[in-house]
Amino acid sequence: MTSPKPSKMVLQYFLLLFLLSTLMVGRLLWPFLSILVISFLLAGLFQPIYSSLTKRISERIASLLTCALIILLVFIPLMFFVAALSSEALDLYHLSKGTDVNLKVKQLLFESSLMIRIQQLLEHDYGIILEPEKLAATLTEFSGKSGLFLFNQARTWAANIILIIFDFTLMVITIYFLLIDNDRLINFLLKISPMPDDQEKQIIQKFKEISDAVLINNAICGVIQGVLGGLAFALFGLGSPILWGGIMLILAFLPIFGIGLVLVPAGLILMLQGNIGQGFIMLIFYATLSFSVEYGLKPKLVGQKVKMHTLLVFLAILGGLQLFGFLGIIYGPLIITVFLTMSDIYISNYNRYVTSDGED
Repeated sequence: MTSPKPSKMVLQYFLLLFLLSTLMVGRLLWPFLSILVISFLLAGLFQPIYSSLTKRISERIASLLTCALIILLVFIPLMFFVAALSSEALDLYHLSKGTDVNLKVKQLLFESSLMIRIQQLLEHDYGIILEPEKLAATLTEFSGKSGLFLFNQARTWAANIILIIFDFTLMVITIYFLLIDNDRLINFLLKISPMPDDQEKQIIQKFKEISDAVLINNAICGVIQGVLGGLAFALFGLGSPILWGGIMLILAFLPIFGIGLVLVPAGLILMLQGNIGQGFIMLIFYATLSFSVEYGLKPKLVGQKVKMHTLLVFLAILGGLQLFGFLGIIYGPLIITVFLTMSDIYISNYNRYVTSDGED
């Protein structure tokens, strides 16, 4: 027996209550937004491993083993990295406060034969005079502030270790249930949404694709570039390989510039020190690493699933970093993905209706 069709007033009243309840649930879950987003992404990333395990063991045991693998591969290395990053960032800050640092910077910039030639060329041909005192002081201050900023970030993480452990425990619990109830959750969302199922599935599919791009494409490639870049710093004796490797890992998310923001200046510094050969090797290493990862590894990992313009990705990540902090690396592309997917759905399904109503 089907229930009678509700009146317009009853329907509007129900929709109002439903909207209010949805907003209240959103307000309750808002403090855990970052945990939920990362949990969804990690659950999607490790879903193939979980599915493979469920063929041999129960769902609950498979989910437990998958979560243990996430702890082993994500949480433990992250803790060691934060500890090492904190130590090297503090060393960089203390180094920048040393009394002889300013002198060393001036010697590096203005006593090398290469820099003397550049200075003479700028002054003779373009009338540009470089002032050693001001430039050295600026570079020293910048390095000190950079080291202090990175140290404060790492120290904040270390000081809030209990909160981090709590958040990660909550994340693992969320991933545990997401792996088991993923299909039921998707079916629930499909049922309560008034949109056609094919459009809803299109949005979900796009989210999965961009999740793979953010985590597999950028994260794995970022780790590779950060580790190899850090090793290069260690081999050439540039100091703080973990610190600069971590910075390159983050910069690897940025298209267009990427790790070149670190390796190109490093190569130039080696040249200014008189190590012309090492400087060229560093620049060649950067070009080889960047080209092989950007045009070799990344396309193989993701293929043509995610079609987003490079400039749009660049702006999305920068905007995300400015609005949401470090997690903006993930949020930025996701927000752009929602917009592009909704735009495709609008053009394919609704544009003609809006146009015809406007003509009428």
